Amino acid sequence: MKTIILGPPGTGKTTTLLNLVDEFIKQGTKPKEIGYFSFTKKAAKEAATRASEKFGLSEDHDLIYFRTLHSLAFRMLGITKDKMMSREDYREFGLRCNIPIKTASYSDEDGIFNSDNEYLTIINTARVKKMDLMECYDSRRNLLDIERDTLFLLDQELKRFKKEKGLKDFTDLLDDFVEQDLAPKFKVLFIDEAQDLSHLQWEMVRSIWKKAEKTYIAGDDDQAIFKWAGADVDHFIALRDEVDDIKTLNQSYRIPGGPIHELSQKIISRVKNRYEKDYKPRQETGLLRFYTDITQVDMSKGEWTVLASANYFLDDVKELCELQGWYYQHKGMNSISLELLLALSNWEDFRNGLALNYIQIKNIYRYLGANITPGYKDAKTLKAEEKYLIKDCIQNHGLLTDKVWYESFQGVDTITENYIRNMRANGEKINKTPRILMSTIHAFKGGERDNLCVLLDLTAAAVKQSEYDPDDLHRLYYTAFTRAKRELHIVDPRDFNKAYTI
Repeated sequence: MKTIILGPPGTGKTTTLLNLVDEFIKQGTKPKEIGYFSFTKKAAKEAATRASEKFGLSEDHDLIYFRTLHSLAFRMLGITKDKMMSREDYREFGLRCNIPIKTASYSDEDGIFNSDNEYLTIINTARVKKMDLMECYDSRRNLLDIERDTLFLLDQELKRFKKEKGLKDFTDLLDDFVEQDLAPKFKVLFIDEAQDLSHLQWEMVRSIWKKAEKTYIAGDDDQAIFKWAGADVDHFIALRDEVDDIKTLNQSYRIPGGPIHELSQKIISRVKNRYEKDYKPRQETGLLRFYTDITQVDMSKGEWTVLASANYFLDDVKELCELQGWYYQHKGMNSISLELLLALSNWEDFRNGLALNYIQIKNIYRYLGANITPGYKDAKTLKAEEKYLIKDCIQNHGLLTDKVWYESFQGVDTITENYIRNMRANGEKINKTPRILMSTIHAFKGGERDNLCVLLDLTAAAVKQSEYDPDDLHRLYYTAFTRAKRELHIVDPRDFNKAYTI
């Protein structure tokens, strides 16, 4: 018995699956007879945590099959981490072959291979797509600036390198799992985020479900935005011809009614091969606005997310935030380091008579420069178990100032100083998570925000790719627009020849 559960944005797909897990456990199915596998570690962890809390189960001992597919293969093959290709191994391989490799690794979150070297990227893409390497290269219409013959030789050399050192990568694990038929037997099998699985992952899923009594496959083909990494959404769509039932969740608890929902439906209707889905938005009407430039968007209040197709398109947004004195986060990094912000906050407390501990004072000393007597900058004269007033540090521990931070801190440049002063004047809560988040659309998938701003700029490669495969971009911007809970703000591109057209 196989059932597909289609979950449009905000319809509670994961919650629906977890409720099914609850039902099966209540009916007496043992936790170890349930397999719950997802594309991302986050989704698998959420399922395991909920089942653990509800039934008092151990995630490590009872819920051993709540994990990603890569993690399952790793476990069943009995591989240890020291036998896996590491960043250092890839750098060594690059030096041996005289090719530059700064970064090369598989994401611990979703198993996607990321590298700054295009040769390694296309080699892995061909493998997860189960394609001949040269065929994969040719299918990309030579978008990449790499040599065909060199690609073939590097692939052969990489195989020799791994064999010589006795190493595997994540893709090897999936191949070995399928070849050795290592799938456990399950009474119930759940496959979440199915639209993001690669051809190789689908082979693994099929090897698992043939030993399962019931299988639930959940996803949304309209949100399949990882085709560049090898995701095979067409495989997911083709399943409609071999499953027993297809259920569509028909109420979104995120997307507001009115123009935002209408725009998203207009965008996704352009995709030719898809599951048709009729779902309702919330009754509340959303706000949709268009701008010719990012400077017109007022982000002075509330929590915002700004999305772009590539990180460098966010540079203008960062510049705007710094000019306006708005606190933001990009690529997991706050616009001002937490260490500096803590030092500022603690310094003001220090000046106002609050006693600080050794760690707080040491962090402050890092930024005081010549305002610390030589020999005292590492705060070694302070005792870890005691607290000190500012007068104590002036008298006994080398502190030479008690002025306001912007007159005392010497390790802060003028631009940063002015930015911080503007943020404080604006009332930004710099001791908390920044209220403005910047991200690529791919990295924010699964997220949502009351106020969403989307940039329409595209890379030259994306424009060229869309000439013969436009559906990828339609899905990308449908996914972007459906992150909005209340307001959607869309900004025109800098170059209309390199833009997504609404």
